[in-house]
Amino acid sequence: MTSVLMNKATGKLDQYEEERLHHTPWVEKYRPKKLEDVASQDHAVTVLQRTIESANLPHMLFYGPPGTGKTSTILALAKTLYGPRLYKTRVLELNASDERGISIVREKIKNFARLTVSNPTTEDLENYPCPPYKIIILDEADSMTNDAQAALRRTIENYSSVTRFCLICNYITRIIDPLASRCSKFRFKPLNNDNALNRLKYIAEEEKINLSEGVLEEVLKISNGDLRKAITFLQSATKLSNSLEDVEMADEDGNFESETTSKITVNGIQEIAGVIPDDIVNQLANTIKSKNIKSISSQVNEVILQGRSAQQVIDQLHDKFILDDTINSITKNKIAGILFNIDKRLNNGTDEHVQLLNLFVQISNAL
Repeated sequence: MTSVLMNKATGKLDQYEEERLHHTPWVEKYRPKKLEDVASQDHAVTVLQRTIESANLPHMLFYGPPGTGKTSTILALAKTLYGPRLYKTRVLELNASDERGISIVREKIKNFARLTVSNPTTEDLENYPCPPYKIIILDEADSMTNDAQAALRRTIENYSSVTRFCLICNYITRIIDPLASRCSKFRFKPLNNDNALNRLKYIAEEEKINLSEGVLEEVLKISNGDLRKAITFLQSATKLSNSLEDVEMADEDGNFESETTSKITVNGIQEIAGVIPDDIVNQLANTIKSKNIKSISSQVNEVILQGRSAQQVIDQLHDKFILDDTINSITKNKIAGILFNIDKRLNNGTDEHVQLLNLFVQISNAL
């Protein structure tokens, strides 16, 4: 009787875990659990694996573009060092969403850093290195004020015997020199297409996604080396595809499961990412070259009514004109200057309709 109850209980736990994973964003669901799973960052992973063997970790500074695996790497490292039980008490993770002024450094970070570590159990020691120090992870450290960074410098010095710090940022130039010099630096490069493509193929197989040819390549092209963005686009496209056409199929046990029959296409990915199709971009370029003010005004109105992003229009027109070999260098310089000025105004919050109209007319005159 007891074994039956245990089996039933286990079944419920398994079902709950399966349900939880089903509703987990893919970015978290497929986040690397081990250092070996981190893609394209061979140098950083190799060095960190060697430090794990000695269990003597330095203070670290991870920097590089978004979505390249900085946070995933340090979380995988911490789990490898401590295991699931000690991880909860020995790792403090603060993100840019938390207040990180000088008061937080003086209170929350300092209080955690000064605590001595508890003794690991025999079971933990058998399975994990469990070094005698804690880890504080400061994600997006470049958003900290200079005063907070200066206060952090003294905290790092005073409590290095019981605490190691890992600073994560996109721009290393925003970290003050005294703080950067106390850390071992690891540069995270944009992911190369082969490793990122393999990861996306693995996710597609796990999720049983029905893909058209060239979809994963298009996802990588749109995401510009940001694997997190690529995975999010893929999940969004899958959910949209599932909502459009679901068919209930019965398995061997008679249970009904939803199975998608519609394919995810390149056009679908472009639509989700807000990318303007090439034929529309060509039409915009031809309208600009025609120098017909009425046609230009009509085209801008059409772009706005379609809900296109003015920023995306600028990005794609930049590639269209700057990479056009039929346009001479002097004209390209003028067009680049026009694009940069319009981009600046858009970032300052000006009206998109007016700025697009201004952009089209100015480029038309430059041509």
